[in-house]
Amino acid sequence: MTEPILHATGLRRVFGAHTAVHDVTLSIHAGQRHALIGPNGAGKTTLLNLLAGTLRPTAGSITWLGHDITRRGPVYRAQAGIGRSFQTPTVLPSLSTVDNLILAAWPHPPHTPRWPPARRRHLYTVALEQLDAFGLAGQATTPAGALGHGQRRLLDIAMALAGKPRLLLLDEPAAGLDDIDIGRLLRLLAALPASTAVLLVEHHLDLVATVADTVTLLHHGRVAITGSHQQVITDPVAHAIYPGLEQAGGPDAAR
Repeated sequence: MTEPILHATGLRRVFGAHTAVHDVTLSIHAGQRHALIGPNGAGKTTLLNLLAGTLRPTAGSITWLGHDITRRGPVYRAQAGIGRSFQTPTVLPSLSTVDNLILAAWPHPPHTPRWPPARRRHLYTVALEQLDAFGLAGQATTPAGALGHGQRRLLDIAMALAGKPRLLLLDEPAAGLDDIDIGRLLRLLAALPASTAVLLVEHHLDLVATVADTVTLLHHGRVAITGSHQQVITDPVAHAIYPGLEQAGGPDAAR
């Protein structure tokens, strides 16, 4: 197997007397679809934040494309090709939906109040196409703060994709989405370039069954088991840790 694009070794994150992530080692390969599952409080979002750079580990290391990025922040990681969405959608509420997407696609923060008109026109056209794919074209000029929760979540994911990341980190992407939007999300994930890796935190186990080729179950901040979806949902120890696995459907259940 080729070298992983991202490799985390012995990650630990301590908050006071509480260890949220405990000696986690994880590898992500190009094109892999990897899901993090587990009960509430298992450390899933904390681990995602460590990989995205919004938290620094108490111990351990992270390499990206062979380079140590353990102490690099989220802006550096985003520019290096790691995109992410958030458990609570993070949008700029006063800006229009399309301008949120344009800003996310801009390769560097603007240093002047005015952007080059030709560049903005190009990004505007691309952003409208993206919004159409996410079912948001009709809200292009709507302030992002006026969107419904599901629409803000889709916009947040669209913004994570705007920079064409090599690794996409998704934190509960299906939360708050109805069946139509979940179907749209699945189609968009299926349409990603084969080389784009996805690591998602998700409680919607039918979606995990559809999307993920590898599943890691976290428990009390530790890796309990990593394997294929079938290996994890049939593991008796995994069932004892996460009883919700009993309700996980087959690979077509989320469609």
